[in-house]
Amino acid sequence: MPFTLAVCAEMVFTDLPLPERVRRIHDRGFACEIWGWTDKDAAVLAATGARFTSMTGYVEGDLTTPDGADALLRTAEPSIAFAREIGCPTLNIHGTGLGEGGLPVRPVDVVTGEMWFAALRTLERVAALAERSGVTYVIENLNTEVDHPGTPFARAADTLALVRAVGSPHLRMNLDLYHAQIGEGNLVELVRRAVPFVGEVQVADVPGRCEPGTGEVAWPFVARALADAGYEGVVAMEAFASDPSVDGSERALDRFRKAFTV
Repeated sequence: MPFTLAVCAEMVFTDLPLPERVRRIHDRGFACEIWGWTDKDAAVLAATGARFTSMTGYVEGDLTTPDGADALLRTAEPSIAFAREIGCPTLNIHGTGLGEGGLPVRPVDVVTGEMWFAALRTLERVAALAERSGVTYVIENLNTEVDHPGTPFARAADTLALVRAVGSPHLRMNLDLYHAQIGEGNLVELVRRAVPFVGEVQVADVPGRCEPGTGEVAWPFVARALADAGYEGVVAMEAFASDPSVDGSERALDRFRKAFTV
């Protein structure tokens, strides 16, 4: 298997406390991902023995406004400190902070040229911080049609353009194929184009955002395309279990492993 398979602990085994979810994911042989860190205890998570591959790398801020950029960089530093405590090498950011229900804190109708230049400057600062800290930041594409309306730089084409423009190995794409399928489609061609700039891949099926095999995407075909393009990094299931029970979450992990075993 060319990939490291990881599972987002925020979305499976949801009837259990988070540390127990992490242990179950680890015991099944998967790495683990989390979202925000401010409500979590690093020592408790580290004691699970799990391998953590990604977490949210800021608490507030955005890419395009002076105050927002400063807030993003300011809250990135304690995020990196938490990541070190749990051994997590990759931290995730978005075009703007996300609030309740995944809605952008600072939504925009039109992304202007000035916003693009501001985002580039902010991401250059993020990459420099990541290099000094020995971590990698990834910027995640999102969909605006269903989950995150008003988020700037949401398309994978946008995040790819920004990552290429910054040109740092410490800033990569988090290529979320669930969001890309909703917003852009043509996943195999997207994979082929983006893989040299990808630091992580996330997956969930469409519609429904549940595990692979519950929707319209031919995930084994996409997995083969990733492997053929030379990708050897993390593929993470950031998806709900279609059956939210403990047994249903176990089956969701089995489906995910089967889809990405190539």
